[in-house]
Amino acid sequence: MKARRDALFLLAGSGSADLAFRFAQVALPLVVLQETGSVAATGLAGGCAGIPVVLSPWWARRARQWIDSGNRLAMLAVVQAVALAMVPAASALGMLHAGVLIASGLLLGCGDALSSPGRSALLADTGDRWDRESVQLDGAGARRDHAVVLLTWQDGVRRVGMVVGSPAGAVAVAAGFTDELLWVEAVVVLAAGLLAIGIVGERSPEAAAVPSIRASLVGRPDVLYGWIARGTGSLTWFAFPLGLSVLGAERGQPGVYLAAGMSGYGLGSLVGTIASMAVVRRVSAAPLAGLSWTLMGLCWIGMGIWTTPVAIAALAAFSGMTLVLGIAAISAVITRSSVGAERRALLSGQSVVVNAGSAAGLLVGGPVIAMAGAEHTLIGSGALTASVALGVLAARTSLGACTVTSNTTMRCTSNRASGSGATSERDR
Repeated sequence: MKARRDALFLLAGSGSADLAFRFAQVALPLVVLQETGSVAATGLAGGCAGIPVVLSPWWARRARQWIDSGNRLAMLAVVQAVALAMVPAASALGMLHAGVLIASGLLLGCGDALSSPGRSALLADTGDRWDRESVQLDGAGARRDHAVVLLTWQDGVRRVGMVVGSPAGAVAVAAGFTDELLWVEAVVVLAAGLLAIGIVGERSPEAAAVPSIRASLVGRPDVLYGWIARGTGSLTWFAFPLGLSVLGAERGQPGVYLAAGMSGYGLGSLVGTIASMAVVRRVSAAPLAGLSWTLMGLCWIGMGIWTTPVAIAALAAFSGMTLVLGIAAISAVITRSSVGAERRALLSGQSVVVNAGSAAGLLVGGPVIAMAGAEHTLIGSGALTASVALGVLAARTSLGACTVTSNTTMRCTSNRASGSGATSERDR
């Protein structure tokens, strides 16, 4: 089927680009330090890249709707490749300075703010098309949820890159390849965009209003509940990598605790990717998301109490599995309740929530760990994550939930009404 081939191309492009990013992530600070001699400049490009993503709800409302096909995704990849090539090119010419890093970061951030949700939306649209092609071939009408499956595999492939990319990049850097890795990333990003040429998404009518992220949330409280849980997890994520790094250094085993945690987390996330295919189809998505982040928070509390490499590896593996289940659950809520322009808006909003939460967490993470200690930070972060997730579950149970049942109708269930579950319908 054509949809299957298109899905494979999109996943291959996404996975290869992310793997190249992991390679370059190791090399970029070294190149900047070597050329500028400034430690402060090493994070300049990455920091600037996050600014357009966080601000995208204001400037990208119309722009993100433009990325509704593989051809347009490929055009955006050209811009991203140019932004990535600016740093190694300037280094080769001996012209690398703060201005180049800032310009490269901002341009790359603008591209990421559009391409990441755009590729996810295109992949989800391809999954919907796969469902329709399957029905035409075998006549079965059962829900296949290929959109959710493909988004989950995209996340799973990214996690494989997290596990193998950084060590492979470190080996390459040790062998003397630094600028070369930056060139590789630019070429791979361009190739990933070219793989998407010819793939068609769900295009919205030209006359249709361009939905904002806030407007797209109307009638979808489960998406908002999921973002609250996931955003809190992103905010407190710093406690895991930074906390374990500090813990190892304090105990005279630098890198051991972080390696144990990341290895366990990577393995658990891969298991979670496989399990989520079956779980999301059988369990209500919104409660699953709340439960997943509750369990992840409890795992972090456990890491702060049982601080041995073996215990940390085991708890990290379980937290990785639950995190993937939570992400898959939110993807299910979004893909089952939206198409076209609203789907792209919601996926963009999710990207903003994750990036803003992570950036804020990393900003305050160092001072928090320095003041409270690594163990207490893990316990406190886990308690906050679990508490918010439990609060989301309680709020959803108390207030009920609204689900979009068609393009024009939304069904709302309120648990406060008399009886077991009063329902009402209204036009959107």
